[in-house]
Amino acid sequence: MIKVLMHGCNGKMGQVISELAKQMPQAEIVAGVDRNDTIKNDYPVFHSLSECHVEVDVIIDFSNAKAVDELIQYAVEKKIPVVLCTTGLSKEQLQAVEEASKKVAILRSANMSLGVNALLKLVKAAAKVLATAGFDMEIVERHHNQKVDAPSGTALAFADALNEAMNEEYHYQYDRSQVREKRDAKEIGISAVRGGTIVGEHEVIFAGPDEVIEFKHTAYSKAIFGKGALEAAVFLAKQDAGLYDMSDVIG
Repeated sequence: MIKVLMHGCNGKMGQVISELAKQMPQAEIVAGVDRNDTIKNDYPVFHSLSECHVEVDVIIDFSNAKAVDELIQYAVEKKIPVVLCTTGLSKEQLQAVEEASKKVAILRSANMSLGVNALLKLVKAAAKVLATAGFDMEIVERHHNQKVDAPSGTALAFADALNEAMNEEYHYQYDRSQVREKRDAKEIGISAVRGGTIVGEHEVIFAGPDEVIEFKHTAYSKAIFGKGALEAAVFLAKQDAGLYDMSDVIG
């Protein structure tokens, strides 16, 4: 049984993961850290990492960028692996994460969904066949109307996967409204849609002469990200120092 510290336990994802963990025999959340103490949990909750003295095997982080600096320092000091799910990190923070990974295992991924990460592998394989044959590659992502960033980190992860498969020969096109010219054969188009309560949809389109192949992932709830985070925690607790992502989890 892997003992987990839930960093950001009283946020939306922290609560989702807390419920999912109850159904997962391989992992148990034994402590949490959150400044919000209005929610009652089945485990002790501390206002800061420095207050937490519960012995754990791994930390799952769904907090905010401001809290990541202290988290990384704590993880290195205590030699506790971290599943880092918080997004919006600065370049300096990303560098700090990479440096810390030389001393402790850290897993960071643009999307924690097992399905998304399986699809990333599939589209890379497809690109090597289809893009090489002259197919155009486009990505369309859809999210709820409260999401402030565009395109999504997952859309960019798909673009990066396609570009990596094609030896980094492509560039990204986010807006065609100001471009009055034919599509560049070496571009990956990325479009963002915002509306309603869409949890998350991503389509990768390969459009060629007289045929189109589409790969699509639809998220119906945040639970898929929580399940992925727990699977990652079980994996990471057994790893040596290093920087990992979800592709390492799914094998």
